[in-house]
Amino acid sequence: MPATFRWIETTGARLAAESFGDPDDPAVLLVMGATASLLTWPEALCEELAAAGHFVIRYDHRDTGLSTLCPAGAPDYRVDDLATDIVDVLDGFGVARATLVGMSLGGYLSQIVALDAPERVASLVLIASEPLGWEGDPLPSMSAAFLDQFAGLQTLDWSDRTQVATVLLGIERSSAGTLFDEAAARARIEAVLARSPDIAAAFNHAVMQQTRDWTGGAARLTCPTLLLHGTLDPVLPVANGEALSETIPGSRLVLFDGVGHELPDRILPRIVEEIGRHVETA
Repeated sequence: MPATFRWIETTGARLAAESFGDPDDPAVLLVMGATASLLTWPEALCEELAAAGHFVIRYDHRDTGLSTLCPAGAPDYRVDDLATDIVDVLDGFGVARATLVGMSLGGYLSQIVALDAPERVASLVLIASEPLGWEGDPLPSMSAAFLDQFAGLQTLDWSDRTQVATVLLGIERSSAGTLFDEAAARARIEAVLARSPDIAAAFNHAVMQQTRDWTGGAARLTCPTLLLHGTLDPVLPVANGEALSETIPGSRLVLFDGVGHELPDRILPRIVEEIGRHVETA
C-alpha cells in the first residue's frame, strides 16, 4: 500500500512524515532513535502493521531526512523539543491518542510524552530502549567495538560519499547481532544518503542538551507498556530492557535471541504480532 506524505509544522521546525493504512484504525506512531530518519523503520513493517489494522505514522526527526536541518554541531533544540514534536505529529494527522512505538532514543522520548501528555498515549512499545531517569545500579555501557566505529565520525570527510557510507556501514555492523544483513544495510544507507541534504547534521542528536531532570521518570509510567529487546544489543545492552521491565508496573518484556540494536527482517513478523496483541489488549 502506498504511503501518504505530509508536512508537519512544529515550533521551530518542519517535519516530513508518512502514513500507512486507514486513519479510522487505531493509530501507531513510530518514533525512531538518534540520528535516524523515517527510513530506518522498514517499509515492510509499516505495511504489515497497517494490513493488521493499524493507522501507522513514521516521520523524520529534526536534522534527519527531509526535516528542518541545523548546521552540523549546532542544534537549536533540546531533548524536550523532540518529545514535543511527537505530539505535534499526532496533531498534524488529527490523531487524539496513539500507541507510541519508540526505538532507542525514540523510546526515551516516548516515555517523556507518556508523562507529559498521558491523554495522548494509549500505550507504549519500547524497542531497544532505556529507562527514563534510571535510579538503580549503573547499567552496562555501549560496547567498545561500537564506540570505536562511532569515533570514526570525528575524522570523516563528509563530502566523500563513499567514505561516509563505509563509516555508517561499520556503525551498523557494530550495532548488530548475529542476524546482520550487510546487503540490506548498504541499500538502506544509500537510500538515507540520497534523501539527506546534510547527513552530518543528523549527528547533532549526539550533542543536544537535556532540559529537565527526569529522575524516576520510568517508575511513574502508568500506561500499558510492551518492551522488545535484543539479547545481543551492544548499544543499549539487554540489561536496559530488563531494568525497564522491573521499573514500569505491569510491563511485558519480549527478548529476541541473537538480535542487536537493529530491526532485522526476520523478526518483523514477530514484532507485528506482538504490537498487534499489545494494542488489542491495552
